[in-house]
Amino acid sequence: MSSISTKTPAIALALALSAAFASMPVAAQSAGTEKCFGVALKGKNDCAAGPGTTCAGTSKVDHQANAWSLVPKGTCLNTVSKTSNTGFGQLKAFKSKEA
Repeated sequence: MSSISTKTPAIALALALSAAFASMPVAAQSAGTEKCFGVALKGKNDCAAGPGTTCAGTSKVDHQANAWSLVPKGTCLNTVSKTSNTGFGQLKAFKSKEA
């Protein structure tokens, strides 16, 4: 009976920590990733899609310059972006090049 009572607090703690981590922002959970602007497809951004949008999944067009997706750290500047002046994702929001 005593083994059940000692396991219960540990299980409760594990469940509480799981809930806490689940509610953390995506960026806080992913130390090996970085925000990459201009690479998300329409409706597939992770967050911060700028004016007229709220958050995840709200980008209005492919490669929206002020919408980001999390990518593996160090890969953003090599990821294709059709709206960036460099042709690649950016680490900060940018003004789209003229079509």
